Amino acid sequence: MEKFLDLLIAEVSAAFAAAGYDAACGKVTVSNRPDLCQFQCNGAMPAAKTAHKAPILIAKDVVEKLQQSALFSSAEAVNPGFINLKITESALASHLNELQQLEHLGVTEQGSGRRVVLDYGGPNVAKPLHIGHLRSAIIGESIKRIYRYFGDTVVGDIHMGDWGLQMGLIIAELQERKPELCYFDEAYEGEYPAEPPFTISELEEIYPTASAKSKVDEAFAAKAHEATYHLQNHKRGYFALWQHIMTVSVADLKRNYNNLNVSFDVWLGESDAEKDIAPMLQRLEEQGILTDSEGAKVIEVAEEGDKKELPPCILVKSDGATLYATTDLATIVQRIRDYNPDKLLYLTDKRQSLHFEQVFRAAKKSGIVPDAVQLQHIGFGTMNGKDGKPFKTRSGGVMRLETLIADITGYVEAKILENQILSPEEAAETAKIIAVGALKYGDLSNLATKDYIFDVERFAAFEGNTGPYLLYTIVRIKSILSRYGKEAVGTIQPADSESALALQLVLSQMPDQMSMAYRDSAPNVVCAYAYELAGAVNKFYHETRILTEPDEEKQKGYIALISLAKRALEECIDLLGFSAPDRM
Repeated sequence: MEKFLDLLIAEVSAAFAAAGYDAACGKVTVSNRPDLCQFQCNGAMPAAKTAHKAPILIAKDVVEKLQQSALFSSAEAVNPGFINLKITESALASHLNELQQLEHLGVTEQGSGRRVVLDYGGPNVAKPLHIGHLRSAIIGESIKRIYRYFGDTVVGDIHMGDWGLQMGLIIAELQERKPELCYFDEAYEGEYPAEPPFTISELEEIYPTASAKSKVDEAFAAKAHEATYHLQNHKRGYFALWQHIMTVSVADLKRNYNNLNVSFDVWLGESDAEKDIAPMLQRLEEQGILTDSEGAKVIEVAEEGDKKELPPCILVKSDGATLYATTDLATIVQRIRDYNPDKLLYLTDKRQSLHFEQVFRAAKKSGIVPDAVQLQHIGFGTMNGKDGKPFKTRSGGVMRLETLIADITGYVEAKILENQILSPEEAAETAKIIAVGALKYGDLSNLATKDYIFDVERFAAFEGNTGPYLLYTIVRIKSILSRYGKEAVGTIQPADSESALALQLVLSQMPDQMSMAYRDSAPNVVCAYAYELAGAVNKFYHETRILTEPDEEKQKGYIALISLAKRALEECIDLLGFSAPDRM
């Protein structure tokens, strides 16, 4: 089904052609002066260049051709050549009645089967998730949902840090604490225990202890490096310990991500790319792309025309060690082979932009990635405290993600209990739903690349541009529909008030706004649209007698309209990765 804006463009383009001008000048946009008109066309200005005629005269010619239009109730030419347009209420209502019969409210699949691999995790195992992991998870989950909404096939990969020095540190520390474990017995040939020799709490304490020790104890640091080497060469006992570390860590990661309503399709890590490193390096050597530089092996990625100096991409250090770039490039090899993607999208802190530019250029230069495959890195900004600095705990440490979620959930629960509408049990469950909405919307409503201030009181407010405001709007509609008590199968009627017309216009714009979010990989566009829609719903609610309307057909029309608005809002928040409670 055509978007409403496309119908208007087609009508105005036809009028331009009928008046003897280029039909391409008939582009229509939402008016930037809603006090004057609903839509506008500025095409008379560019048309004047080829027609050698004053723009206002061209606009008048086009307006004359629009006088009999069934779509426009008025078309007016305004100096110096603008065309101000108002639509007929019946055409708008008819369009919305068609939309409510369609899946996704008229949003068409633009993906055409596009295959996307989305890397939006990146946690290191054996370490608790902290607020630094929040943005990649929230933004990535929303982009994944938006892409799928438009027909893309998306593979979400957590890409864990599970194969580096932190593993050697843990193994070395564990050996010092529990040298009697069979994993360290060179003569042991039996089956290793099924149960891990540590809990997640112990594991999360072991790593920082070992890391701190390695900075002051050279012998221990050497032992950790040796353990890392043996692990990466699959020493039997060490590899069994690594499997325990993975089992315990992944279970904890899944629990924490589930609390955020974030999920991944594959749980792969750096270790899964390890088998591709050696053959990849050999191939690059044979191609002559991998060159020596002061004992290291690098790929020169600088190109003529670069505005800034771009260092070479180092894949092997002078001591023979590989780096993140090596693993990331090998991971691309694995993803191209396993998924044959059309696009690879990475979400990380924007401070890694240079790293990904180097890796992407190396991937293209070497032919690892075909020219047709798009590589994109979205670097996000920092979540800061009210002091403008990266958000910390009161003691100055990095806050654990589950602590942040618990804090905002507790704050929301206290506000719900103040209203004395829900029982303590229902309030607790409802608070979890609202808290996730508050946290996600507070993040996603910002442009991803920008830093933002985390303010729990503002994020959790039930009024203003917040997640709880959207949820309250949906709950309000649910309450009206519940009290109405009948199947909402009415027909949306031509608007009989300014608030009804405003709500219908916002609903008609949903396909265009969602398309923009898809095109730009921008959840903030969904947020802005949902907030505008919620505002239009609440204005309509306050100005319209819905449940006390005596005219049954008119009442059915109102119910159909708010039902459509509820659907649109629920689709928006689903794309943002949260849901609405039944009451709040």
